[in-house]
Amino acid sequence: MEILITYGHREEDLASLPIRDLALFVLECEGKPINTEVSISFVDDTAMAELNERFRGMEGPTDVLSFECDNIDDDITAADGPSCPVYELGDIIIAPDVAARQSTEFGNSFEQEVSLLIVHGLLHLCGYDHIVDEEAEVMEARERELLTAWTERDLPAVSENR
Repeated sequence: MEILITYGHREEDLASLPIRDLALFVLECEGKPINTEVSISFVDDTAMAELNERFRGMEGPTDVLSFECDNIDDDITAADGPSCPVYELGDIIIAPDVAARQSTEFGNSFEQEVSLLIVHGLLHLCGYDHIVDEEAEVMEARERELLTAWTERDLPAVSENR
């Protein structure tokens, strides 16, 4: 799997975060093939506001946008190998300034907020949505499940003798 990361804004705050590892973790959990490619770009509020207006008809910056490339309904089960063509799942655009404001508002760390936005964007590319309440519940539950698993992945097992 290939994760292409572009730091167009706040690289100094983002470069030390495990962005690539988190994206790989989510894609593996979602059963994506080895030839999957995703791009993640970080942009300033102005660029995000322009994208939000252009593609969603909404004013101002949003936190994350996802743009699908290859159709998620394509049969890619037979295309899971190093010699197979690249499966371009899509592009995720994140506004780190919005993430910073939201982290303050919701009481998360900057890393937690960026992690949530990465997971959220990837789940959109994997076919999840939140337009109707039932879909939102499913997507939010999967976000929580993945973020919990991510957070707990390196924790040492607690000894039963304690």
